[in-house]
Amino acid sequence: MAETISFAMACKEEAVAAERTLTEQKALLSAFLKGSGSLRIGAEPEIELSTESSSIAKVLYLSFTKIYGAKCRFAYTRGMSFRNKTKYHVLIQDPDPILQDLEVDFFSSVIPAFVQSEDEKASYLTGAFLSGGSVNDPSSSNYHLEIAVSDLVYAKKLMHLCNRLPSRHFGAKIASRRKEYTVYLKRADEIVDFIILMKASECCLRFEDIRIGREYANIGNRLVNLDAANMMKTSAASERQIKEIQYFESVGKTSLFSPKLRLLSSLRLQHPDATLEELAEALSQELATTISKSNVNHLFRSLHSLYLEENPE
Repeated sequence: MAETISFAMACKEEAVAAERTLTEQKALLSAFLKGSGSLRIGAEPEIELSTESSSIAKVLYLSFTKIYGAKCRFAYTRGMSFRNKTKYHVLIQDPDPILQDLEVDFFSSVIPAFVQSEDEKASYLTGAFLSGGSVNDPSSSNYHLEIAVSDLVYAKKLMHLCNRLPSRHFGAKIASRRKEYTVYLKRADEIVDFIILMKASECCLRFEDIRIGREYANIGNRLVNLDAANMMKTSAASERQIKEIQYFESVGKTSLFSPKLRLLSSLRLQHPDATLEELAEALSQELATTISKSNVNHLFRSLHSLYLEENPE
């Protein structure tokens, strides 16, 4: 039985498979190499790239062989933990020309000079996400997307690259966590934009579908709560009005009421659960004229004022 991949991995695998120009591919490879690459020094130096996705490893292998004619080989390691995660490695011989062309320096935090256009910057951020990125499943109410790196200066470079994209409005921030730094987004709309930026359209649709469903459910809950609060408010007001009407009847002072208030009081006693709108409609029918909700509310305020005159607090 195949293991279900996480939403973050689904985003990565869709993003890495998207069509890109040659320069965009190089921008992606440069960022991935910077984040997940290491230089193995020996008789024959090699670049080692590591990922937990066989699909990403395959694309990396094909990209380096196609673009640079590089001699690559696969390897994999299996962890000894309970989950036994497999890690895939792409090993590339003769790394110097590749490192020079991609402008990768493992001891520097500079973004390559060839990353100029918005699409190239988007591809570079995609490569950084493929290397050290994560995004919460949209079914979680805690929206969070991040890219983890080990160098604070490089984290700042990625944050500025993200926040200064001309057609996007990201507000990425940096957090420190153990021995690494994370460039992160917390707003759902920004996370959606970042997923679109990586060209992971299917994952974007999934994210939005779940998010909209949750927001509709939340709106429904708020409306139910609002209805309940309004019912409680109406009930409390009705109880007070009935209490005041019954007081005036008990002391024989309904003569203080105007004809309209006297009729409204009778309707309130007959319909204790009626809303102001319903009482306004009933009163309009009785008087054969239009009585508004605000007029009914004014009459009840007059009733309350009379009651307070008779029963000063």
